[in-house]
Amino acid sequence: MKKKENQLVLVLDFGGQYKELIARRVRESKVYSLIKPGDTPVEEIKRLAPIGLILTGGPNSVYADGAPRCGRELFELGIPVLGICYGAQLMSHVLGGEVKHSPVSEYGVTEATIKKPRSKLFSGLETRQKVLMSHTDYISVPPDGFAVTAATADCPCAAMENARKKLYAFQFHPEVQHTRNGSAMIKRFLYDVCGADGDYSLGDYIERQIEAIRAQVGDSSVLLGLSGGVDSSVCAALLSRAIGKKLTCIFVDHGLLRKNEGDQIEETFSKFDLNFIRVNAGEKFLGELQGISDPEQKRKIIGRLFIETFEEQARRLDDVRFLAQGTIYPDVIESGANNSANIKSHHNVGGLPERMSFTGLVEPLRGLFKDEVRRLGRKLGLPDALVKRQPFPGPSLAIRVIGEVTPEKLTIQREADAIFCEEIERSRVRADQYFAVLTGIRSVGVMGDGRTYQYTVALRAIKTNDFMTAEYVKLPHTLLERVSHRITNEVDGVNRVVYDITGKPPATIEWE
Repeated sequence: MKKKENQLVLVLDFGGQYKELIARRVRESKVYSLIKPGDTPVEEIKRLAPIGLILTGGPNSVYADGAPRCGRELFELGIPVLGICYGAQLMSHVLGGEVKHSPVSEYGVTEATIKKPRSKLFSGLETRQKVLMSHTDYISVPPDGFAVTAATADCPCAAMENARKKLYAFQFHPEVQHTRNGSAMIKRFLYDVCGADGDYSLGDYIERQIEAIRAQVGDSSVLLGLSGGVDSSVCAALLSRAIGKKLTCIFVDHGLLRKNEGDQIEETFSKFDLNFIRVNAGEKFLGELQGISDPEQKRKIIGRLFIETFEEQARRLDDVRFLAQGTIYPDVIESGANNSANIKSHHNVGGLPERMSFTGLVEPLRGLFKDEVRRLGRKLGLPDALVKRQPFPGPSLAIRVIGEVTPEKLTIQREADAIFCEEIERSRVRADQYFAVLTGIRSVGVMGDGRTYQYTVALRAIKTNDFMTAEYVKLPHTLLERVSHRITNEVDGVNRVVYDITGKPPATIEWE
């Protein structure tokens, strides 16, 4: 018997930077969420039948020409609505309230006073709450039927509600960690207002996707380009469970992977119920990269060769009708969907490769965030070393070797990187990404009785919640000293080690 669909909360995006975080907070509360554009037609919303709507923040003023809007009918569907920041102001504006430019703008953590402690969203919380404000406009007059439920020293309406119509609004951001009880407030909206059952779980997701994959592909074969990254690996494991040997994975080893990575990928997936093909194309890639120093040229060469190598191998296979991809939800959003800029143009989201004759695209992770993908991987039996694998750039080590890429430089980078990663993991320092960069700088050094003229290795370790911004990790000097000592003693060709203490912005996480 087919399982009933999970309850759904729609996050309507009005350009807010925290839209993904809102959707994650909903899922962390065991309720399924989807992000849709703020101008999603009411008929589409009715078809999806959500139990609740959350309107995101955004950079605009609701009273400005061209500002994103929604119609009054959105608030008359009988579906509970929570407006956040711009979403709160939009609710007020559309329903006849007044929004003005703030005499005093609020940015950062602010103390809010709960004016209506019996409000379902504040029930059981202390009357003073630390919240994150980020606004230059404010609700000066709430719409008829609304009560102010919270205020700050500079914002007379930090929260409002029309409990009878199940309409709620926060001027602050409950989804961020800086709002101390924000997750509790969201959970109260989901359970006490929307009537959530808490029926969303990853175990259930696996079963549903297996059913969906089998229904989509039938008896046909499926091809997956397996990079060894988390997304493609989890995609392979899920497809293997659903269709077994009808799945063929092509792993293009371009010779630019981290130390021992290619062998680890082969060892892992040789144990799964699927067809695994490893294409050793290192010589081909390095040959075309010879003499190339410009990072953009390197990216284009690697991208082109990867597609050519994959296609060449795919043409040797018989009757493969479907292509699978490890596309995850942020890829969908960042590739231009849902009112967002086209950030990741390299993601093949939304269609099939033009030069390949597949009739269908299989994307079983399309609705998941990265942390959910990692948890799913563990449930599917992937080893921790793979599930925890750090983000890795598409051009791989070609952009962690500054300048021309040569076998000698790759060896130096891999050995230095392996030492740094080993010491970070041994020290149990919290870092979300860490790696070594072989800079193009040579400098004079002294080893033994002689002078050297060798490479400088730069170390990079960052902490981040979303990889859109990042801070460098303040590694202990004893750890840095140990890493420097090991690299300069154990890696031929390096006589100097430096540590990158730049955040993002102004720098990017990678060097190229």
